[in-house]
Amino acid sequence: MILFVFEGVKREPDLFRTIQRLYFANRDEQIVCSYNNNIYQLYKDLQEYDGDGDIVSLLMEKFAGQADNPLKDIDASADISEIYLFFDYDFHNRNLSLEEINRQVKEMLETFNNETEFGRLYIDYPMVESIRYTKQLPDANYWTYSVTRSECGKFKGVSADFSAYDSFDFILLKDHREPTEEETKEIKQNWEYLKEMNVGKANYLCKGKNSMPASKEDILQDKIFNSQLKQYVNTEDCKVAVLNAFPIFLFDYFK
Repeated sequence: MILFVFEGVKREPDLFRTIQRLYFANRDEQIVCSYNNNIYQLYKDLQEYDGDGDIVSLLMEKFAGQADNPLKDIDASADISEIYLFFDYDFHNRNLSLEEINRQVKEMLETFNNETEFGRLYIDYPMVESIRYTKQLPDANYWTYSVTRSECGKFKGVSADFSAYDSFDFILLKDHREPTEEETKEIKQNWEYLKEMNVGKANYLCKGKNSMPASKEDILQDKIFNSQLKQYVNTEDCKVAVLNAFPIFLFDYFK
């Protein structure tokens, strides 16, 4: 079984259902669950639980007794073959210093760097709504977009105002009906545009070239994070390059 762990209960699962329908033929082997809290609470919970990164055991305990327990058929961590986690950077979080935020994210990326071990962590910069921070697709200027830390507290509104799209419908297949062939084709093309834009931008961050990388090793999550710190976060402007994890995951998974 493959486990997908999302920060939120609404936006990420909605987006991932479309990704499943577009890219995965066998969805029965996938378990989707929402942590319903940010990466810093997950860090704290893991430290208090056992400190060794066993997120499956943590989640089994968290969801035990719930009627909609997504892990009800899982007996042990060994039943899960791959784990993928998706969380926001949220560096506007005021409960922690910026230094502590970055220390915790760095440690989490070091722990969750292999999907067949503790799991592979993907980070949205600054949050999942970055998927919408684009002009008409394909957006040739996407690689230049960044936002300041002060803007991130209201990024959902900022991304909505900036976007060429009134909603997320340009990348969502409707749940209540079967899409037409033309709708499916258009939405998948939009995801392909977003993949090229985000992967190219990640390569720009890590290698200085806004183009598809020679290898997925060039844009590993820790390399992206370190590049964000050096080029954007730890600067006088204290900003972050807008980047979404879902398109990068698609590139990684199917590369």
